[in-house]
Amino acid sequence: MTVPTQSGPTFASRNPNTGDEVRRFPLQDEAAVATAVDAAHIAGRWWVDLGWTGRRARLQAWKGVIARRAEELAELVHREQGRPVDDILIEIIIAIDHIDWAARHAAKTLGVRSVRPSLLAINHAASLSYEPLGVVAVIGPWNYPVFTPLGSIAYALAAGNAVVFKPSEYTPAVGQWLVEAFAQVVPEHPVLQLITGDGSTGAALCRANVDKVSFTGSTATGKKIMAACAETLTPVLLECGGKDALLVDVDANLDHAADAAAYGAFSNAGQTCVAVERIYVAAEVYDKFLEKFTERVRDLHAGGGADASYGAMTMPSAAATVQAHVADALARGGRAVVGGPITPGTRTIDPVVLTDVPEDSLAMTAETFGPTVVINKVRDIDEAVDRANASEYGLAAAVFGKARAREAADRLRTGSVTINSWVMNASVPALPWGGVGSSGFGRIHGEDGLREFARAKSILRERFPAPIVLTSYARHPRSVSLVLKLTKALHGRS
Repeated sequence: MTVPTQSGPTFASRNPNTGDEVRRFPLQDEAAVATAVDAAHIAGRWWVDLGWTGRRARLQAWKGVIARRAEELAELVHREQGRPVDDILIEIIIAIDHIDWAARHAAKTLGVRSVRPSLLAINHAASLSYEPLGVVAVIGPWNYPVFTPLGSIAYALAAGNAVVFKPSEYTPAVGQWLVEAFAQVVPEHPVLQLITGDGSTGAALCRANVDKVSFTGSTATGKKIMAACAETLTPVLLECGGKDALLVDVDANLDHAADAAAYGAFSNAGQTCVAVERIYVAAEVYDKFLEKFTERVRDLHAGGGADASYGAMTMPSAAATVQAHVADALARGGRAVVGGPITPGTRTIDPVVLTDVPEDSLAMTAETFGPTVVINKVRDIDEAVDRANASEYGLAAAVFGKARAREAADRLRTGSVTINSWVMNASVPALPWGGVGSSGFGRIHGEDGLREFARAKSILRERFPAPIVLTSYARHPRSVSLVLKLTKALHGRS
């Protein structure tokens, strides 16, 4: 693989399970970022000229490369990010489906379409279209380094933009693999480019001459991204943290709920923006659910081996956050029914299940982003909804139940809700993805995701002279009164 070149400092990505170096990359500076963005503006004009059909063909060829080499990509993600290969393959499969959907639906969603004119413009033909923004900067995360950035990259490319992609400094080799796979099917121009570095590189990208920034990461970093982009009025799309809740009602299938909740809490070591971090269970079924849940998680364990349930914490500093949240919960009266206090300094953390944790503790209010979950008893589904909504975050949620599940889903203050499943909405490309509150704003995926990377443009064309002219100093003295009478006849009925 080709590594971006630049004389100067470099950094290494490392296997979180072993500490071994995966590859070294340049810490690209402001000048290198500006060069990439300038090239993207030129490449973007060529990409637009390919048209909907040409871009669709290239994007579908790209998905083909990824599909044929999926196992190779999964092994690379495993080395650099740490998850089990089978879990990574699921991520890649979903990402391929999203590329295909974006390629096939871009023209229909963004192409020119007629709009019915108003009464005053009845002699006009109206049309609406969506033009590409130009150059989109995508700053990707490390926890799902294929699926998550492609949710922006594929849709931005399908909309006709060039993309400059900065992957996380923890997974740059994965980002490089994706960019080089794209270059195989689009060799003519650097329509999709890679830049590598840390937060300083990301800041330089925000201040470069880009037309939009799409960021996925922590809420704290998202605020910094937004502040940097404000200097140039560059629009942003932010998919930030979450503190997602799973609600279990009295008529839920408890075996199914426990199984989904266990995977939602501990897959990827809990390092998922929509990880299940809070579980609220109706009092009537609380004890049964807790028993079934703990049965499923007692044998789970972290590590880098083939038999591991999930890998080590990817970021060295993340374990300290998990340790602090567990310690705070226990100190404030919470109980650990699986696992317990975490050894300082470790990055391999087996499941921790807490109960009776105060609602104002760190484990209930701040994003833990680790293999821990709190299961608290509530009176009923109404209290569960109220507690789930009492959070600054609002990314996603899940409801398990029958009679009142849809009612509860409608009342949850989140960008998406799954009923009797967890995270399956991510596998439906037509559904938008994003949050509210401290979880960010804007949407990727679906038609909303395509429109995030385009600007609406309306065109109105006069077809024949108006029978009654209003926008003229030469209008007839009675023109306004005649149109007002017609308006009252159409709209003034009580």
